Amino acid sequence: MSDFLDLHSRTSKALRAAAETGMRRHGLHYGQDFLLRALWERDGRAPGEIAAALHVTTPTVVKAATRMAAAGLLVRRRDERDNRLVRLWLTDAGRALREPVETERRLLEEKVTAGLTTEEREHLMSALTKIHRAAAALDPGES
Repeated sequence: MSDFLDLHSRTSKALRAAAETGMRRHGLHYGQDFLLRALWERDGRAPGEIAAALHVTTPTVVKAATRMAAAGLLVRRRDERDNRLVRLWLTDAGRALREPVETERRLLEEKVTAGLTTEEREHLMSALTKIHRAAAALDPGES
């Protein structure tokens, strides 16, 4: 089974490198697209909420948000009801990235699965879902 782990690791690294290249075309670092997607789904989330949704730590989100705020993609504002809480809000520039980033991700997916039939893609997604579920079950902090 170590062949599986080795292949998965090499595949993950190759996909991450390709995604990083794609995101850089839009002025983003890898992973910032996930934070943007969380805000596209529901703007005004707190860093802790985003961290929980993305299964990362809050400091990871805060660090990315700091870079993204400096780039003009989002702003931080105090919560109106709880001044201790900060919320992240997209700027027009952050909202404008939605279509190009989603297109970039879709094109990458199409390129890397181009050699698969529709049935093979369905099996791949099913198998990866099962593998993710099993791996997540091994780590109670992951889901």
